[in-house]
Amino acid sequence: MKHAAVGFRVHSGWTAMVALAIAKGLPAVLVRRRINLVQTFTYEFRQPYHTAEKLPLEEARAFVARVRSEARRLAIRAIRELKTELRDQGYSLTGFGLLLASGRPLPAFAKILAAHSLIHTADGELFREALMHAAARTGLKPVAIRERELTASASRVLRHKSADLTQRISDLGRPLGPPWSQDEKFASLVAWLAASSSSPASHSLQTREAR
Repeated sequence: MKHAAVGFRVHSGWTAMVALAIAKGLPAVLVRRRINLVQTFTYEFRQPYHTAEKLPLEEARAFVARVRSEARRLAIRAIRELKTELRDQGYSLTGFGLLLASGRPLPAFAKILAAHSLIHTADGELFREALMHAAARTGLKPVAIRERELTASASRVLRHKSADLTQRISDLGRPLGPPWSQDEKFASLVAWLAASSSSPASHSLQTREAR
């Protein structure tokens, strides 16, 4: 079977997902999709720490834990379904790329709820963590990289100039039609990195960025 990789750019409650394969050194999109990571797509669940802020502490902990569990379940299901879909096309999913935020590690739960800026960060981190968990559960080793470092790292690992990469990724979505926003472009680029993760250069990137 030919190899494929998938990339994700996460928002609160959902993620852009692009799966691609490399042919003659260049990517080709196999699947483009938006995945919901909450069953009920409302503010209450998409922004779980914002919701928890208004609850008593123990009730807040339980609520966030429920949303986290649901997000993990939905992420695992999405990846398993993608594996099946790709297998039917003759591809084996072997690469997994995820964009990280630029923030520092989060403090204890009560301290998160006491600072509104941390609440925003924690909402996004919950859904990124769900995808990291799903990668582990489905046997995939993620390439996880901070979004602000994506283009520079991709340029180094893939050996293309940044401007060339930007143009190639923009052109990649042209035959597909909309949506081909920054979400899909960045998901594609991190998937391309993941597809190349067996090389020594990209292995060092994976080890450093996923810490």
